[in-house]
Amino acid sequence: MKLNGTHQLMVDADDVNILARSVCAVKKNTEAFLIGSKESGLEVNADKTKCTVMSRDQNPGRSHNIKIGNSSFKGVVEFRYLGTTLTNQNSLQEEIKSRLKSGNACCHSVHSLLSSSLLSKNIKIKIHRTLIFPVLLFGRRTWSLTLREERRIRVFENRVLSTIFGSKRDEVTREYRKLHNEELTDLYSSSNIIWMMKSRRMK
Repeated sequence: MKLNGTHQLMVDADDVNILARSVCAVKKNTEAFLIGSKESGLEVNADKTKCTVMSRDQNPGRSHNIKIGNSSFKGVVEFRYLGTTLTNQNSLQEEIKSRLKSGNACCHSVHSLLSSSLLSKNIKIKIHRTLIFPVLLFGRRTWSLTLREERRIRVFENRVLSTIFGSKRDEVTREYRKLHNEELTDLYSSSNIIWMMKSRRMK
């Protein structure tokens, strides 16, 4: 849908999200949406409508209320969207922490399969992709990761791959050791989790 000549409206089921680069633009687009909704016989529930200004430069507890005509929309510092908690500082630290915790729990539940000598590496990788990936990456379409957050996710992935591919006997010491990250990447022979996320990110 176009508001003032540009696409700034996202609709998911019965949720409507109005996006803009300034509070002024949000007000203007929201007013246009309210008018259009009323003409169609629809009504926006102001009590269930929330707004937030997202910037990594602002104070974490700061929020902005928006008043348009007789309607007042409460400003919040965080909200849930597509399964992800979005904050007014556009920080994903807590969300990534929560997803990693869920991913670890999922990995633990299938650890016996991933470390089993009875299953092939291909089957283990399929388990990784079909069971662990969806849990870890739920809501990833709204993520905008920092390098630090990307590293945390890569560390998790390498830990899972290490369980799948096991250890290796050192040619010099003849002792078993964990595989290095580069070795895991070569054995996995697929795109790493960060590249996959970026290729599928919402545009």
